[in-house]
Amino acid sequence: MSTYQAPVRDMLFDMEHLARINDFAQWPGFEDVSLETAQAVLEESARFSSEVVAPLNHPADKAPATLAGDVVTTSPGFKEAFRQYVAGGWQGLQHPVEFGGQGLPKTIGAACGEMLSAANLSFALCPLLTSGAVEALLLAGSPKLKARYLPRMISGQWAGTMNLTEPQAGSDLALVRTRAEKQSDGAYKLFGTKIFITYGEHDLAENIVHLVLARVAGAPEGVKGISLFVVPKFLVGEDGSLGARNDVHCVSIEHKLGIKASPTAVLQFGDNGGAVGYLVGEENHGLEYMFVMMNAARYGVGVQGIALAERAYQQAVAYARERVQSRPVDGSSKAAVAIIHHPDVRRMLMTMRALTEGCRALAIAAAAASDAMHNHPDTGVRQQMQMFYEFAVPLVKGYSTEMSVEVASLGVQVHGGMGFIEETGAAQHYRDARILPIYEGTTGIQASDLVGRKTLRTGGLLGRAIAAQIAATEQKLAAAGSAHAGMFAQRLGQARQAFLDATDFITGQGMSNLNAAFAGSVPYLMLSGNLLAGWQMGRALLAAERALAAGQDSVDAPFMRAKIATARFYADHILPRTAGLREAVVHGADSVMALPVEAF
Repeated sequence: MSTYQAPVRDMLFDMEHLARINDFAQWPGFEDVSLETAQAVLEESARFSSEVVAPLNHPADKAPATLAGDVVTTSPGFKEAFRQYVAGGWQGLQHPVEFGGQGLPKTIGAACGEMLSAANLSFALCPLLTSGAVEALLLAGSPKLKARYLPRMISGQWAGTMNLTEPQAGSDLALVRTRAEKQSDGAYKLFGTKIFITYGEHDLAENIVHLVLARVAGAPEGVKGISLFVVPKFLVGEDGSLGARNDVHCVSIEHKLGIKASPTAVLQFGDNGGAVGYLVGEENHGLEYMFVMMNAARYGVGVQGIALAERAYQQAVAYARERVQSRPVDGSSKAAVAIIHHPDVRRMLMTMRALTEGCRALAIAAAAASDAMHNHPDTGVRQQMQMFYEFAVPLVKGYSTEMSVEVASLGVQVHGGMGFIEETGAAQHYRDARILPIYEGTTGIQASDLVGRKTLRTGGLLGRAIAAQIAATEQKLAAAGSAHAGMFAQRLGQARQAFLDATDFITGQGMSNLNAAFAGSVPYLMLSGNLLAGWQMGRALLAAERALAAGQDSVDAPFMRAKIATARFYADHILPRTAGLREAVVHGADSVMALPVEAF
């Protein structure tokens, strides 16, 4: 079983050349941000993740969280690791300084989040959900709620959760039944059951701040009648001190395929008189506030996919270097060699590497757009970056998580029969990855968002605007003069045209045949994610060629040559997938709906 080495060099390359992090210092609030800042933070994050958290990953899979009564005990080592995480200030890395955070860009925070998730996905889920809860309170919390809860959540002293799902209400939140009754003191009492609550109960933090969707009596039917509430595990006094236990209890935790060390709780609210809650924002606006938390979590889950893919890739490479089997097909050795010399194993490893680096590049570019939309001094740039970020989020979430399952599966395949044996650890990566395309909105839900909100609602204008930016990169690649860049320009252009054809089909069907438009929604998402990740790989190829041409020091030269080789592979093997996806979108709609329901 391999150890985890954080890909700091690749992350810094993306930050420098794709995110252009050295420009951030010109934006209000980021005056002290630079590549050197990022390097210092990333190197310390890498040390913590690899030395403190990663060694707990496989043991925690074997000794997951347990429930006794309504008390959840996390896996051995988690409490001490979390204590160090909090002491290091990692929870507040990208949250506002005014509430005790460090105020660093999302671009840096996302890279640190990838490291933590690669080291131990089950452990990393607790900080991820807390950050999402912080985002929601920053958006809609009253000054009193912010003052009472945010400093302790941002410090990591308290954790946070999001409570949406109920036994009868999964993705369709219109079916939420948890009710909230207003009290004379302005607080509310909540009654109901929430399921699939990640870290809904645990022993890592002093308090757990649940953000809960519920209905107030007399609220409109459907999603327009949902409100959002803060429901703490322990009630909080005016001075921030902890008081009595609130009427919210864990009644069970799930037994899962993967992420076994992350307690997924069933929470019961109000069995003993009502759980005390406090309204966030206005009544009946809860879903729009929760979407802020969900969007933050969706981006974070996409990064988790990249993290698991990186971990699976590293382990597969380590095994392929050591496993000796068969003579090489070219006759270069009369004895058996390590399997990394065999062409098909190299194909699998390069697929894993190219997919992971492409998705990382897209995620970092998206994070930079998020930072720009909040901090750039130019209003026009902020608007442009917001449109790109909103288009990219379902791709980072959907494409990167589907990619992680493919990469983790290839990791098992590289190991052969040993990959199917739990002791190697390859199987755990595959099991852990499988939840990622499901939670925080399935791939189908991300695809519906991409087709409905981001494509049909804009008449395809947003996608076409991004395609125009991709075309500009193609021109730069073609003008670069190298054979590699020219080939990449050709492949990228073909993928861009496939995307435009699919976009035209979807927008053309939007008014007359919605089933046809949505029948190809997931292929359209996969096409779009492939294209945008490929676009970033094309930009990376140009940057690497420029660095080599400029005579960058010999220490960096092997990295740059490897980046070019990986980009070439992406162009040859990954971008051509867009042609088949285009066919599925444009010509496959009728067959999706052809079989009558009763024939299944």
